Amino acid sequence: MIIQIAWKNVWRNKIRSLIVILSVAVGVFAGVFSMAAMNSSVVQRIDAAVNQELSHIQVNNREFRSSSDIRDLIQNFNEVDSSMRSLPGVNTTTGRIIIRGIASTSAKSAGVEINGIDVEKEKEMFTLHKKVIPGTGSYFGAETKFNSVLVGEKLAKDLNIIRYILTPEAVAHLDSLMVPSVVLSKLEPVYGERFTSDKKFNRELEKLLTPNEIKKYSIQIKEAAWSYREGSKLILTFLDKDNNQTGAGFRVCGIFRTNNDMFEGMSVFVPAGELRALTGMKEGTWHRLIARLDNNDLTDKLTKPAREALPGYEVLNWKEISPDLAMIADFMGQMYGVFMSIILAALAFGIVNTMLMAVLERTKELGMLTAIGMNRKKIFSMIMFESIFLSIVGGFAGMGIAGAVIALTAKNGINLMKYSEGMEAFGYSAHLFPTIDAGFFVSTTILIVLTGIIASIYPARKALKLNPVEAIRTE
Repeated sequence: MIIQIAWKNVWRNKIRSLIVILSVAVGVFAGVFSMAAMNSSVVQRIDAAVNQELSHIQVNNREFRSSSDIRDLIQNFNEVDSSMRSLPGVNTTTGRIIIRGIASTSAKSAGVEINGIDVEKEKEMFTLHKKVIPGTGSYFGAETKFNSVLVGEKLAKDLNIIRYILTPEAVAHLDSLMVPSVVLSKLEPVYGERFTSDKKFNRELEKLLTPNEIKKYSIQIKEAAWSYREGSKLILTFLDKDNNQTGAGFRVCGIFRTNNDMFEGMSVFVPAGELRALTGMKEGTWHRLIARLDNNDLTDKLTKPAREALPGYEVLNWKEISPDLAMIADFMGQMYGVFMSIILAALAFGIVNTMLMAVLERTKELGMLTAIGMNRKKIFSMIMFESIFLSIVGGFAGMGIAGAVIALTAKNGINLMKYSEGMEAFGYSAHLFPTIDAGFFVSTTILIVLTGIIASIYPARKALKLNPVEAIRTE
């Protein structure tokens, strides 16, 4: 009976109730969708770290990470590999040779980390072979008499391997992307001109276009003008096993693109056999063992057993190698609660205000109910249920809208290419695919109900303080 009366009371003033419900729905939608977008950014970053850069667990000689000495190898690599593989949950393993060196072209040089890899095993463990930019080559697929190297887009730009030229094909492509003809006409002075660096091309665009045109179209223009000559050459210089400087010319077999500028700018990959031939390292020797697990949830569970199985080596998981990312990942759960609590606390004030107005408007009615025998408990329950109904209806509407929008945007993602330079500098993708687990909706529902209960306390207490005789006399 009390519940039915409370539900009818909610709709006595439809406009006011709808405004409150709408405000709750908008607030909940904003909170849930914001969390989904933030969560997707972290999830994508973790996925990239595990599947492109680090994998789950790495094993090194205890001195290697601090010294970077080519002689600090994993001794008895096959035994270490067997011990790691014997752990339940380990999917596959591979070795890497890690050497610090310098990559040079005729124009520029840059410090790099040279990774000697087992090409086929790396394909099983990482997705980097899927990140090769079309038209730049392949993942060590072409036969060549030269040494082969796979480099990142950022390094290729830094070494002027990638250039920019507005060819007729590039202009036609921009026209198909609906870039205004007035913008294309302004670019005519640089048609066919080759720019050897990203900075030079940017400076020229700043001369020709307005700031607003640059903001809207610069990314499309740069993508269209992007130019690379397959099979470009660079020189890798490093120390061999005797600490003598050596090096060789390498053909760029492909250029990979990730969302991490630091990784792209520092890491180059060559077949391990080619690197051993240049350094004089023995066959079967490696600096690092990399292990991939069945799933990421096993990372913390398997780190301790791996250390116990390999007491003489440094065993680190991706969270320890990249503590900043681990902190953000661990903090996300707490952020969910804090963020939603702030939003619902703000919405609670709106509900309190609405219910206080309802109580004051119904002073005479509440006095009559008290006078005919409705006890204080039932009056308190009626006001409380009215507040809860407002919260739940608005909250469920907000979560329903958020769920629908998340499902729609998850298909094609949210493109934040205008901010790609800043986001990718920190390793985060500028193309978000909002996602959130079902547990978040459950916790949000609980918070909404609690908000309704807490928001009802003050208005209900106000109603209980009414004197029945005085309330009945109220006009």
